[in-house]
Amino acid sequence: MRMQTLLAVELPIIQAPMAGVQGSELAIAVCNAGGLGSLPCAMLSPDAMRKELAVIRMRTTRPFNVNFFCHSPPEPSAVREQVWKAALLPYFEEFGIDPTTVTSGPGRHPFNEDAADVLAEFRPEVVSFHFGLPSAELLARVRSWGSKILSSATTVSEARWLEAQGVDAIIAQGLEAGGHRGMFLSDDLQTQIGTFALLPQIVKAVKVPVIAAGGIADANGVAAALALGAVGFRSVLHTCSVQRRPPPPCTARP
Repeated sequence: MRMQTLLAVELPIIQAPMAGVQGSELAIAVCNAGGLGSLPCAMLSPDAMRKELAVIRMRTTRPFNVNFFCHSPPEPSAVREQVWKAALLPYFEEFGIDPTTVTSGPGRHPFNEDAADVLAEFRPEVVSFHFGLPSAELLARVRSWGSKILSSATTVSEARWLEAQGVDAIIAQGLEAGGHRGMFLSDDLQTQIGTFALLPQIVKAVKVPVIAAGGIADANGVAAALALGAVGFRSVLHTCSVQRRPPPPCTARP
């Protein structure tokens, strides 16, 4: 199935959600240009999420993606904090920074009932997850709205697990992808490989559509991903890089 058909978009492009550095503006611009814009919600409170979703619904009639984490939040460690601050001490001194003024910053929250309650008001066309999937109960709620469900896989094993849980498409996230590694079945970094090595392996291993992510930054990368079996790609975009012209067609697979 073509990504345009699956997600009701003009172009096989998903704008990578970037928690902490983007809001609704970028998502709206990508949607209106024909791709699938994304709103990152891991750092948003329920009220902030509701406001951003309202803006998106007001300014575009196109489908959009809402993205969440599904991780187990780590326990704070004072020892670990001391270790990294000690390692960075020469830089603190060089730039005149008092280490005691460095705050932990906002956390990333996993998908929960509060977030689901907000989404129920808007019923987004696409909901994507990182670090696996939420509980079966929460996933059932998302499905009940008719939302398409996507999630990232960094290995073939993760892709097969996601397919078994009934996702509508899998995002094959290669080692080149920026931000957080989406690995969730193992914390062994030796399992992580590049996008163009991972992609054909996942395409061969599963029956659901596969979307490529990681290091795809120009038309040649898009063409390569499509030739290896991807139905589309996810990439970091800014508004001037979104064009209405689709990438070249691929005839490598029926």
